[in-house]
Amino acid sequence: MTSSGNAGGAADKVLSVLEALAGHERLADLAVATGLPKSTVHRILQSLVARGFAAADGHGGYLPGPRVLALAGRVMGTLDPARTARPELQALRDRTGFTVHLGLRDGDRAVYADKIAGPQPYDMRSRIGQSLDLHSTAIGKAILARLPAAPVRELAARTGLPRHTPRTATSMKALLAALDRVRVDGYAVDDEENEPGLRCVAAAVAGADGAVIGAVSASALVLELPDDRVSALGAEVRASADRISTSLGSPA
Repeated sequence: MTSSGNAGGAADKVLSVLEALAGHERLADLAVATGLPKSTVHRILQSLVARGFAAADGHGGYLPGPRVLALAGRVMGTLDPARTARPELQALRDRTGFTVHLGLRDGDRAVYADKIAGPQPYDMRSRIGQSLDLHSTAIGKAILARLPAAPVRELAARTGLPRHTPRTATSMKALLAALDRVRVDGYAVDDEENEPGLRCVAAAVAGADGAVIGAVSASALVLELPDDRVSALGAEVRASADRISTSLGSPA
């Protein structure tokens, strides 16, 4: 009888070969990529071919098989970003003690797809389903920073850059400068630009094709989130956003 340890080891080998097929075709390259003997890789490939998870290319190489593509399509079709992100949002709220949101792009705006309130006695006015501007929010700026300048200019021409507070960036020059800062820092900050008294930090979330689909944010009163805490929170939010992107199938 095969031991559970051996079974786990065998499964690891099969998964290693299957994963390596995404970037390698030749048997020798697959052996190097997995660290397995060629004979072991060849035996696993034969099993994968028989089950449709790999296919011979007719020139001595191998490719992912039709069952891999079919399975990927079914899985991606059932992925709900908000549901998939929920555990990470909960963890981010627990680590930071701040209210967290997941916002998804909806054309020229974004919409809150999830919200987990912090432990504070007050509740923010934000709600799931609420629409928000992109130029004045951390979630929106995190999304815009992933786009080239031309689409940003076109979006601004369609929507305008309405002022919500005295801090709102209402010129194209100011918005593009803010987006440049987001790209350098890896996270966006809404410093009372959308609502007086509130500060928010956000980082972009990408989908299976690597394109931005939204952003995750952490928000608090300015008094609870002073300037010297923003950088550390930005790193936390960005790490959470990256993990959510990975769970949605985004390439590294």
